[in-house]
Amino acid sequence: MNALATETTVDRIDPLALRDVFGQFATGVTVVTTLTDDGAPIGLAANSFSSVSLDPPLVSWNLSLNAPSLSAFRTSPSFIINILCENSKDLALNFARPSEDKFAGVDWRPGLNGAPVLNQASAVLECETVQRFPGGDHEIYLGRVHQFNRCEKAPLLFYKGQFSQIGAGL
Repeated sequence: MNALATETTVDRIDPLALRDVFGQFATGVTVVTTLTDDGAPIGLAANSFSSVSLDPPLVSWNLSLNAPSLSAFRTSPSFIINILCENSKDLALNFARPSEDKFAGVDWRPGLNGAPVLNQASAVLECETVQRFPGGDHEIYLGRVHQFNRCEKAPLLFYKGQFSQIGAGL
């Protein structure tokens, strides 16, 4: 096993260095969507999605406590995990940046409880919010999968702070 380039301890963790360490883990890219209290679609790009359990079918994802959409996700009974395909970089960037209407020009249909399902996604998990947990500067969402679908498209990946594709120099 190779020696690590740098080490740190819990007493002196540099948040930027830790972010670089987290960046060593390639993740898929998702857009998590729901509806606001007044029925408007809302969503954000997230790479914190994870499968949790097959029986019962559970997933999790994390939301920053500073996210403008926090109150919508806290009050909505459901959310949709839209897993993006390799041709969806522009869509991911659209949902990663602040915007008045992230759904302008986006092709979507209503899913569970009306939450947006993005038609460009390679896979979709329609989930009921089961629990929310505190997690430092984030809130952790646990959801039960009620419906899902997928198509055969290669995934969009995020690695070392950049979008990537399978076999693209990882």
